[in-house]
Amino acid sequence: MTYSPTGDIFGEDIFGSFFGGGGGRGGQRRGRGTRGSNLRVKIRLTYEEIAKGANKKIKVKKYVPCNTCDGLGAKDKNAFHTCNTCGGSGQVRKVTQTFLGQMQTVTTCPNCNGEGQTITNKCTSCKGEGRQYGEEMVSLDIPAGVQEGMQLSLSGKGNAGERGGAPGDLLILIEEEPHAELQRDGLNVAFDLHISFPDAAFGTQVEVPTIDGKAKIKIPAGTQSGKIFRLKGKGFPSVNSYEKGDQLIHVNVWTPQNLNADEKSMLEKLQNSTNFKPNPEKSEKGFFEKVRDIFS
Repeated sequence: MTYSPTGDIFGEDIFGSFFGGGGGRGGQRRGRGTRGSNLRVKIRLTYEEIAKGANKKIKVKKYVPCNTCDGLGAKDKNAFHTCNTCGGSGQVRKVTQTFLGQMQTVTTCPNCNGEGQTITNKCTSCKGEGRQYGEEMVSLDIPAGVQEGMQLSLSGKGNAGERGGAPGDLLILIEEEPHAELQRDGLNVAFDLHISFPDAAFGTQVEVPTIDGKAKIKIPAGTQSGKIFRLKGKGFPSVNSYEKGDQLIHVNVWTPQNLNADEKSMLEKLQNSTNFKPNPEKSEKGFFEKVRDIFS
């Protein structure tokens, strides 16, 4: 299997490689059969599955080798005949006269489609194709750390080729299932924590969700709205290294919106208190300084 962050996958992935079609053999007969086409499917993964990796079993509708002829396309192995048009080479040569002299062009034989042989007695089940439309249960091992838009490739699990040709590949497009409380930012996970003003003033201990369960964190007394806490190593693993992201917890101090008479009276008594007046010079770093610290 192979993977790539975007676009078609082959050439830059971790699970396998692209199979080429059967090529010519030094000008002699080409390999029998035509390579099957690739298939694309989408796999939707939860944050938990992405963090740990997952095994998925999916049913793929595709062309499979004919059960009657085992993919030959003929009733038996003796039902093949060397192509009369190309003499078994799979190619035809044509010489034309031009003002520069004779020019020779080589093209795929139109009679045998480059296979170098024709079927004299076709399989009645697949009509000579060597394949039929069916389905296959495919097991996918998804590595930890994949991201939205990545493609994985499972070699040889695409459509079966015609008359014994190599099968195509199965391309799997990764989609992320949105999390109810968390947001992904590369390898990091972000969570918005809302706390009351008394909890921010007195300090408290709260439980927050993570991609692998719950975690308790301590909120120090005097915590300001906008404070960002970091849970080291609680993010996603990298798909191609040992790096692992963090969980960033953004604190939001909740301001009450519908105060009753008693609550208003209590707050009015505190309104002019020195401790309740904003004092940015004594507060923590500004927002941009926090962001710079986080990613430095």
